[in-house]
Amino acid sequence: MFDIATETLLFLIAAAFIAGFIDSIAGGGGLITIPALLLAGLPPVEALGTNKLQSLFGSGSATISYAAKGHVDVRKQLPAAVMSCIGSAFGALLATVLPIEILRTFLPFLLVAIALYFAFKPNMDDVNRTERLSPFLFGMTVVPLIGFYDGVFGPGTGSFFMLAFVALAGYGVLKATAHTKLLNFASNIGAFGVFALVGAMSWKIGIIMGIAQFLGARLGAHMAMRNGARLIKPLLVCTCVALAIRLLIDPTNPLRVMMGF
Repeated sequence: MFDIATETLLFLIAAAFIAGFIDSIAGGGGLITIPALLLAGLPPVEALGTNKLQSLFGSGSATISYAAKGHVDVRKQLPAAVMSCIGSAFGALLATVLPIEILRTFLPFLLVAIALYFAFKPNMDDVNRTERLSPFLFGMTVVPLIGFYDGVFGPGTGSFFMLAFVALAGYGVLKATAHTKLLNFASNIGAFGVFALVGAMSWKIGIIMGIAQFLGARLGAHMAMRNGARLIKPLLVCTCVALAIRLLIDPTNPLRVMMGF
């Protein structure tokens, strides 16, 4: 078992609580927890696995909160959740053979594009719009694809789900947020299962952080339901930009390496 100092554990608990709060509203919790776990000294693969364990608590907590208030019908969305879980499991299994460096190079630009979409698109509120894909086609194509991405890489998954629900499924911002957390919870299950099978997990740290995530997500979901698009939209834009900056300033980012920074 990974030994950890009390001060470091308190730091991880605080990071998990903040991540749970932000993730339940706009996604991007991994932006906080993965660097925190790496700073705590966990090996990269173990940090990814432990992050999936603790994020299960946060996404599960947010899903319960949204479902309890009627913003998402878990039973009706179960087929899509299963597809998200399966896609994520395959992503985690194939992570070692896929061109991850390409994803790390272009992801910041995709996140900025999402931020601009939500910042400047008119009528971005909690009112549902016309759907561009049927629920069946959406669940069989877009959902497993994003789930696969979550398993193989992860950062920005919530933002991609949000964009898909708003732009393709025609959901209002609050409804999209609620459904994003359900499918993100399912994708976390898929990736978690794979990491657990290969032993890339610090159970003690993951569970302790998970409790903090659960509480933070509970508070975040409550605030999102209370304020709707007024809170979700600006926080989503800020989270996407922050995640893009975080990826760009990473010394190991392939783009920085290519440009000689």
